[in-house]
Amino acid sequence: MKTALQPATEEVWTWLAEVPDPEIPVVSVTELGIVRDVRYDGDTLVVAVTPTYSGCPATAVIDLMIEDKLREMGVENLRLERRLAPPWTTDWVTDEARDKLRSFGIAPPIDGTATDGMSAKAARLSGETNLVVACPRCNSANTERISQFGSTPCKAAWRCKDCLEPFDYFKCI
Repeated sequence: MKTALQPATEEVWTWLAEVPDPEIPVVSVTELGIVRDVRYDGDTLVVAVTPTYSGCPATAVIDLMIEDKLREMGVENLRLERRLAPPWTTDWVTDEARDKLRSFGIAPPIDGTATDGMSAKAARLSGETNLVVACPRCNSANTERISQFGSTPCKAAWRCKDCLEPFDYFKCI
């Protein structure tokens, strides 16, 4: 019987940093902060993943991509755990990921603005926002929200009034 060496958890984290988010491939699953833990349970590698939200359509694809990457690297005994508590927050998005989002044309989340300074109900009803989101293309603060819904459920559609370009804003959760 062949016994495979267990890779160090630091090495596994390095491998996971190469797994892109399927909806925003410019950032990795580790940069988004959705990989919460890597550990061993006996000879089984356990990777804890927290979805960005419970209905995220990319969750199954992310799990498959993580599993594929680790199998490619020779991991035989593997278990993925879905960790729902604490819930994912945009506070877990790394500074490097925020820079990559901006360079890719997506305004990164602005921490502490989940309800844009309004009650969630008031924001939904009015469609208004006090949030100032800088354009990722020209950095102008002269922007407006077009729709609370963007190209994916975690983003909102915005437009720059100066360069006239549309862009997505990664909503703060």
